[in-house]
Amino acid sequence: MSVRGKLLCGLLACAFAIGGAQAAPRQTARSKQKAAAEAARAGIQQKLSALKKDISRTESQKEDAADELAESEEAISDANRSLRELADEQAATNTKLADLAAEEARLGDTIAAQKRQLAKLLREHYVAGNEDRIKLLLSGDNPNRINRDLQMMAYVSQAQAKLLNSLRANLAAVEANHAQTQNAKDELEEIAQEQTAQKTLLEKEKGKRASLLANLSSKLTDQRKQASRLEQDEQRMTGLVDRLTRLIREQEIAAAAERKRQQALAAARAKAAAEARERALARAKARREERERLAREAARTGKPVKPLPEPKPEPEETRVAEEAPQTTEAPQRSADTALAADLPSGAFESLRGRMPAPIAGKVVARFGAKRGDGPTWRGMFIKAPEGTDVHAVAAGRVVFADWMRGYGNLIIINHGGEYLSIYGNNQTLVKRAGDAVKPGDVIASAGNTGGNEESGLYFELRHLGKAFDPSGWIRF
Repeated sequence: MSVRGKLLCGLLACAFAIGGAQAAPRQTARSKQKAAAEAARAGIQQKLSALKKDISRTESQKEDAADELAESEEAISDANRSLRELADEQAATNTKLADLAAEEARLGDTIAAQKRQLAKLLREHYVAGNEDRIKLLLSGDNPNRINRDLQMMAYVSQAQAKLLNSLRANLAAVEANHAQTQNAKDELEEIAQEQTAQKTLLEKEKGKRASLLANLSSKLTDQRKQASRLEQDEQRMTGLVDRLTRLIREQEIAAAAERKRQQALAAARAKAAAEARERALARAKARREERERLAREAARTGKPVKPLPEPKPEPEETRVAEEAPQTTEAPQRSADTALAADLPSGAFESLRGRMPAPIAGKVVARFGAKRGDGPTWRGMFIKAPEGTDVHAVAAGRVVFADWMRGYGNLIIINHGGEYLSIYGNNQTLVKRAGDAVKPGDVIASAGNTGGNEESGLYFELRHLGKAFDPSGWIRF
């Protein structure tokens, strides 16, 4: 086929690629990622649900007015968290769409320029009379000129092939861009539908809670004054912390064992790879020496050297090569190691006196102060408007995020070294059990869940299961 024919075929192929139909994926990448995340969290939640049931069995089943609010307060928290996550996803997806649009515009300009270049090449070949290699060889012209022209034609053909390959690659990139854009639009549609559903649910649950509060107002006021209720709340928290501490210890031992196993596996792979390289070098040296010996023998006898066969890789080398990429991947967290903090020893203690307050508000109750006729405060209560952001005071991992009698929507963070920070009475729990947090991350929003009278945050610090005064550690 002539050069012009090849170019025409290339252009036709490219044009067909532009006109090809593009089918949008049935399931978005977001849906798959969301399903995978939910499956990963299921194991953690199962362990924590069993822990909560164990606490419930150990205390008397007296009626508590705040329990009637539990379902609505949990639902409000879930809906608010979902809306917050959906807003973040929406912003990220819009940014992605803008990037894709810019990339499509850039690709469009490149393809247009490449088409113009191909059209120019076609015109030049047409004007030149479309000489091909066979005609040139049979022309009977000067051999040096023929050789020079053939070389030039080879260079031109290579440039044309490179241009066509580049155009095909750009057309494929456009097709991939269209698929990603459609996927992003489908994700935005999913997000919009979920937002509508969550907003409807939120309004419904807010109305339900308001109605319950109106009916339970006097009962809640009476129960808040009962010293026995406050003592039971304290015992319940201590029971939860004790169980969590044991579970965290078990998980940190399991996580340490898994890290040790992974390190040993990585060391074994590195050793095997080093030994395989040494053997390969030894074989290469032996082959080189054998070739030199054969060359000397050929020089002496005048017979040609017979080439040596290529050696086959050893099974061990093949196995090491296949496993090598796995060493760069971090091991997946299981439900048995999800609550381990993975922080260096002494990390939390080193922050003493330098940690920021978990919320912007007014401290109205301090550690050790008397609570009417009941027990003393085991933490601090910081008054703040409903919905105010609650921040993690230090890096760690969320080990509990659920509703609990006396504390409402409660979140507990493991900071390593058996230090825990506790955040209660929240309106919304932004983080889930198993989530890693950085200092200052928003983990919740303030509220008055659990039957609390005022909106704000109940905050505790505990070490080895025992509450201690946060004032020497936190800058309030």
